[in-house]
Amino acid sequence: MSVRRHLWSASLALAVTALLTSCASTGAPLPPSLELPKPPSDLRGARKGDKVTLVWTRPTETTDHQTVRHLGSSRICRSKEPALIRCGMPVAEVPPFKPAAASAEKKSTPADRLSYVDTLPPALQGEDPTGQVTYAIEVLNTKGRSAGLSNQTHVPTAPTLPPPTEVKAQVTPKAIELTFSGMPEQHPVPEISHRYRIYRREEGSAHDTPVGEMPLENAPELRFVDHSFEWEKTYEYHVTVVTILSRPDKAAIEVEGDDSSAVKVDAHDIFPPAVPTGLQAVFSGEGQQPFIDLVWAPDTDADLAGYNVYRREDAGPTIKLNTDLVKTPAYRDNTVQPGKKYLYSVSAVDLRGNESQRSEEASEEVPETQVSN
Repeated sequence: MSVRRHLWSASLALAVTALLTSCASTGAPLPPSLELPKPPSDLRGARKGDKVTLVWTRPTETTDHQTVRHLGSSRICRSKEPALIRCGMPVAEVPPFKPAAASAEKKSTPADRLSYVDTLPPALQGEDPTGQVTYAIEVLNTKGRSAGLSNQTHVPTAPTLPPPTEVKAQVTPKAIELTFSGMPEQHPVPEISHRYRIYRREEGSAHDTPVGEMPLENAPELRFVDHSFEWEKTYEYHVTVVTILSRPDKAAIEVEGDDSSAVKVDAHDIFPPAVPTGLQAVFSGEGQQPFIDLVWAPDTDADLAGYNVYRREDAGPTIKLNTDLVKTPAYRDNTVQPGKKYLYSVSAVDLRGNESQRSEEASEEVPETQVSN
């Protein structure tokens, strides 16, 4: 019995030793996570009119490299100082982010983006027209604690002007013409100037394309001509006033004001090409089958598709001679008969089938006595 008891005691001692050795290899127990979200590092701010749109990425990791389980609200911090040390009195708080339910089709999603739109007080714009305001974000945990401020972004405080009114659009044969009310240039601050900026958006697109700029001018009606459009498309145009802050030692800063009302335009081409000019008819055919050659000045319209050639006899009906469009400004009529006088005219046709009026007529006679082969 004593031997068995000794063996049992020895086995127990070995097991305890192994257990202690195993536990020692894992190191000291880790302290509980404070669950402080990492401050965002990609905060961006963009201003239009008196609205400042802030965008940042939702934190997904804590400061101790754990996955964020629950987020608290986010404080919007704003200051006239060039750098924020602490948030102080936030201008707003964004409620906690609530992730959308996962779907079987979308197992992984890109980082979630959060945003907030702040209204810049008029006092800030008037107090320092050439200055800047500083923004930062402070993301809290569910206990109202944070790991500090995000990166900081700066937005100019230059005051903006209201958009022009009475914006109208008209389609012309070669362009889309916009008209709108003008306003005088204002120079309360020497470093600040303004320009009109015209935008165009194609139907079905989510993007605005700048198509031109104009200086401010105090006139009842200003005109802008857009030659860069495409026929048979629908567009929306709007105009905004851009405030430009010029500084001798730094790059110029631009701030767009609010947009004017949008005007919709259907760029449907109902405009024919120019009427051909310079038509001449010349008879040839001595000793051979007679014919009349026609030549005229080429049409210079960019969308020209070709020409139609018409002929008539005195007091007779006008007929079209060509089946397909004539591609060059010349045509030979081989269907003439001796002893007859013919009157010719030519029209131009564009790519969308719009046909011009006919040119002035040119006449030619075929002599009576001809030798045919």
